[in-house]
Amino acid sequence: MKITDIELGMLRVPLKTPFKTALRTVETVEDIVVLVRTDSGHTGYGEAPATAVITGDTHGSIVEAITQCIKPRLIGEDVANLNRICALVQGSLERNTSAKAAVEIALYDLWAQLHGAPLYQMLGGGDPVITTDITISVDYIDKMVADSLSAIERGFESLKIKVGKDIGLDIERVKAIHAAVEGRALLRLDANQGWTAKQAVYAMHALENAGVVLELLEQPVKAADIDGMKYVTERVNTPVMADESVFGPHQVFELIQQRAADIINIKLMKTGGLSNAIKVADIAALHGIPCMIGCMLESSISVAAAVHLAVAKADAITKVDLDGPSLGQFNPVRGGVIFNESEISITDAPGLGITEVEGLEMLKP
Repeated sequence: MKITDIELGMLRVPLKTPFKTALRTVETVEDIVVLVRTDSGHTGYGEAPATAVITGDTHGSIVEAITQCIKPRLIGEDVANLNRICALVQGSLERNTSAKAAVEIALYDLWAQLHGAPLYQMLGGGDPVITTDITISVDYIDKMVADSLSAIERGFESLKIKVGKDIGLDIERVKAIHAAVEGRALLRLDANQGWTAKQAVYAMHALENAGVVLELLEQPVKAADIDGMKYVTERVNTPVMADESVFGPHQVFELIQQRAADIINIKLMKTGGLSNAIKVADIAALHGIPCMIGCMLESSISVAAAVHLAVAKADAITKVDLDGPSLGQFNPVRGGVIFNESEISITDAPGLGITEVEGLEMLKP
């Protein structure tokens, strides 16, 4: 099975409600879809969102990176040589992790198809059913409380609460949600780099002293502020999770050495795909550091790859934040992973199991 072509398309899926964080507001998923074609007639699917405020990638940079740097290296390569072709992707240019991730996902999809097995089985197997949380966007307190109660009614048992815009209001938001859910759901707090280290400690002490129990606090400070992460981790009882501070294996080592975080958030768009994500999970597991698997605003193409990884690496990945497909007004992907509110399940189809992506606007070479 040799690679003959790589085609790109644009996928647009309106969100049910605007996605609001300390960094941005988004109303529509707009992602680049990668289709890797082979001489055997098989197609591998991948996907990349433009998350400029986190990864630095835009639609233009993703397209350019794939067409000019990655694609020329892969044409004619054999899918069976997975390690080689992934190394070609990673060495094709610096950074541009979302573009690399999209192509790698498609390559892993093809590799599993080649062997006639679902990807998670090729990665080591596991129980093909997992449970995800859902994001509660930062908003007025009444709206966030209503969204939280609605999510619980839909069966979600973990809520990821976005904060980070106003320290005083953030504290009141969390207190109100905690009081409203009455212990019916785990609460995960995500500041999206919105606080300083001292603000984070102040906010967490205020919440902890008020009896608010949180499962974790995600990325309270700026991505590069590792000292700030360590400052917070050492001074609060709630476990602290690093997200934007960790893109790949080298940063995991740094965080572990400095004891700057208690949990690592793995996202394929940060690691540049599955090959480095597997390394991050393995390094964390060796050091007894639990991981979460997360996503950007992605459809069920790339999120499916994250699901397969989570199942195969369940010893390391103990928390799941893969609600991207649940936030969209519809699912344009046929076949593949099944998203049913909080429950996500994998079929027996080879690879990612994707057969078609509806409404895809193909981009000209």
